[in-house]
Amino acid sequence: MSQKYLLVASKQDPAGINITTQLSQYPGFYFHLVEDSILEASNLSLDRINQFDFIIFASRHESEKKEKTISIHAPGNFKDAIYGGEAGKICKSSALFNKHLFEILNKKIQEHDLKNYKLTLEVTHHGPLIDKPCLFVEIGSTETEWKDKRASFIVARALQEAIETFKPNPYREIAIGIGGPHYCPAFNKIQLESNVALSHIIPSYVQPITEEMIKEAIAKTSEELDFVILDWKGLSPADEKNKIINILNKNHIYYKKASEIKK
Repeated sequence: MSQKYLLVASKQDPAGINITTQLSQYPGFYFHLVEDSILEASNLSLDRINQFDFIIFASRHESEKKEKTISIHAPGNFKDAIYGGEAGKICKSSALFNKHLFEILNKKIQEHDLKNYKLTLEVTHHGPLIDKPCLFVEIGSTETEWKDKRASFIVARALQEAIETFKPNPYREIAIGIGGPHYCPAFNKIQLESNVALSHIIPSYVQPITEEMIKEAIAKTSEELDFVILDWKGLSPADEKNKIINILNKNHIYYKKASEIKK
């Protein structure tokens, strides 16, 4: 492993503990288990985190629809900090590693016939705010899934393979996403079926989407950005679309609509 990875979970979180327990059977992995919520940086040992190159938060996921999900996303808050972190600040994120893990999760879910679980990206949201490239991998959305040993085993296997096989691919196109709902169906398809690797995704529900949000998402992408992808159908009204286009043009940022990405 060329990079040093740290797996972080809360002792209060059954999904996080199940994932890290499953992964602990493999040698060479490092863990940081904390007593309270991992959404607040004050609960973490930043001295330990700073010894590593990349941080993976293993966590449960909750949703009102209570769907069976395995999801990944970059942490941070484009607007208010309701669930940890700081308002208007996001974490560093690697588009290449995010894509690599997403592809392997998809493969493992198919191989182990866990098809009743939906694999999805989530938009960038919630804390903690740390100064290391990081992502969340989550199992949802009820206590039944959080305690599902088969699901946590598959996530652990995917993490093991992703960490051990990751090599930056210079031929990938690097992008951030703008628009669409929380579970970003347009960007899921792009992440799985195209050459594009996505880091941060700014959802429509944080409108008005500002120049500062877009610049922050680009600045906090580990790799050099090739373009922004707009979920055109997931952006409304028309004046919001026009405002975003004006921001991108003003800053000489190349963009494409999601429908224009070759799959």
